[in-house]
Order: sequence, then structure tokens, then C-alpha cells
Amino acid sequence: MVTDPPLSRGRTAAIVVGLLLGVLLAALDTTIVSAAIRTIADDLQGLSLQAWATTAYLITSTLSTPLYGKLGDILGRKPMYLAAITIFLVGSVACATSTSMIELAAFRAVQGAGTGGLISLALVIIADIAPGREAAKYQGAFVSVFSMSNLLGPAIGGLLAAQSSILGVAGWRWVFLVNLPVGLAALAVVAKTLRNRQQRQKQRVDWWGTLTISVGVVPLLLVSSEGPDWGWASPVPSPVTPRRSSA
Repeated sequence: MVTDPPLSRGRTAAIVVGLLLGVLLAALDTTIVSAAIRTIADDLQGLSLQAWATTAYLITSTLSTPLYGKLGDILGRKPMYLAAITIFLVGSVACATSTSMIELAAFRAVQGAGTGGLISLALVIIADIAPGREAAKYQGAFVSVFSMSNLLGPAIGGLLAAQSSILGVAGWRWVFLVNLPVGLAALAVVAKTLRNRQQRQKQRVDWWGTLTISVGVVPLLLVSSEGPDWGWASPVPSPVTPRRSSA
């Protein structure tokens, strides 16, 4: 069996930089949006629906994570990672053009579908291209990216949301547009430096299982979030005892 030659240190470092940019994209987005969501909800007049913008993102990112792993084995890690970045960027642009909270929640779901592959595939790719000890060192850099995003994200989100407009665009919309330069840089670096090194495997994707989980989770979230307004937690009224008429 013919094996690929080991990657040079410079090529490995370039791939890691591209992967770190992808991880930074996912990590920063969550903290930036969290800091700006109240301003976004006020501007779109959908304060009561703001939780759905976060919930939709979490649902699709959670459901798509195992799918990216399976599809990466079947189609290759590189095309799936590039697809994840592309889906995330498309979702970011769509979020920036939202005119209602319902639209924003739907477009955040698209973003989440990309996020599911940005982190999970990055870790798998590192394991593919680097030996065990080196892989652990690079994975430690991913942890540093998350720590940095926890510090920078709220500050960036609050700063952008506080601006009435930037270059003629509402400040909160830049919360999503700021993803474009980072995402395009990650896309270019990974596309140029990474190559598929694993053999494709013939496996079956459990699409029905994913669909079943999606169909089951959404109604539960709907009841848990809207239930208090619908009155499901209201006390059961006591039965009314009919009065006896006096003779």
C-alpha cells in the first residue's frame, strides 16, 4: 500500500493556522452574538423570540457534529471542512440581512449547521496530520483560542452593537459580517495547504435517526419556552361544588 509522505513542519503549521482560524470563527461568533442579542432583538422588535436565535443555532450545531464526522470518513475531511466554513459564512451573511427575529433564528440555524464541522473536523484533521505528542500540542492551541474568544467576544459584540451604523450599515449587523474576513482567510489557507490523506470508507449515514431527533427536540423546546405563556404551569382550578337550593 502506498502511503503519503509525512508533511513538512512548515506545511503542518500552515494547516494548523487555517484550522485555528476556523475554530476562532465558531468560538467568537457565540460570544459576540450573546453580547449583542438584546440590541438585535430590540431593533427587530422581537424581544420575546430572542431565545430562538440561540436555540436554533445550538440545535443544528449539535445535530450536525456527528454527521460531519461520518461524512468526513466517506467523502474526505478537506471537502467537508471547506463545506462547513462555506455554510457558516452563508449563514453569517444571511443573518446580517435579517428583517425579523424569525428570519434571524432561521439563518442562525444555517450558521449552526456550519459550526458543527468547524470544531469537530479540526480536531480530527490534527490527529491525521500530526503524531500523538504534536497533536496534543496543537489541540492545546485550540483551547487557547476558546479562552481568548471568551475575553474578546463580549467586548467586540458590545462595541459593534453600540454603534448606530458603520459604513451605512447598522452596527449590530457587523456582528455577523465580521465573520467574513476570518472565514475567507480560513477557507483560503485550508483549501491551499490541506489534502485528503485518509482513505475513504464506505459507511452508512443514519439520516433517519438525525431527522427523528430533530422532529422530537423542536416540539420539546417549543413547549419549554412558550409553555408559561400558554398557561401549562398555571394551577389547576378547584372543581366548583354546586350549591344546594334551600327548600
